Amino acid sequence: MPTSIASPRPLDAAAGPAEEYVAFGNMESRNGLQARVEIPLMLRALALPRGARILEVGCGRGVALPEFARRLVPAALVGVDIDPALVALARRRVAQHGVAATVVEGDVRDLPFETGRFDLVVDFGTCYHAADSLAGRRAALREVARVLRKGGLFVHETRVAQRLAHPVRSRGRSLRWEGAPTLVAHRSAVLWAVRRQVGSARD
Repeated sequence: MPTSIASPRPLDAAAGPAEEYVAFGNMESRNGLQARVEIPLMLRALALPRGARILEVGCGRGVALPEFARRLVPAALVGVDIDPALVALARRRVAQHGVAATVVEGDVRDLPFETGRFDLVVDFGTCYHAADSLAGRRAALREVARVLRKGGLFVHETRVAQRLAHPVRSRGRSLRWEGAPTLVAHRSAVLWAVRRQVGSARD
């Protein structure tokens, strides 16, 4: 099923599109651990559904996309990242793995997808680092809530996982749930947690 790309919408001025994103360095050892260990453990711990329409925000080099394709057999699989160089690498990776996935360039604070498009959104830390401002992080979660259908799931790393992975860069950062009041706690597994969309973007 093709993924519709919505027209860009104006960013909330408070979110600050001028806040420049600083990419994380590439660590091949971390990439391998994510594919072989982290993702299988996460999927088992959280019992994520198969056959869903999946979006990974901040997909980076696309390490997780082939694993999602293989283990969850999604109806649609999409990755989005703000860095055009990483988008190119992710497209190359999914092509090399023969994965039917779409990778697009976009900002998690202004996602280029229509409302309610996805059943499952996965984030390995992007919403913690989407902006230095609280308003920017609220905007990111507001957009995640918008593109999730009612009943859809948002999977994200906990602060414990962030402190273990990025002890310096994650200091003092948290997910600003006041930006997405319709995303309510659903289940947790120490390093990862799930929130369910109980409303809609119009609520």
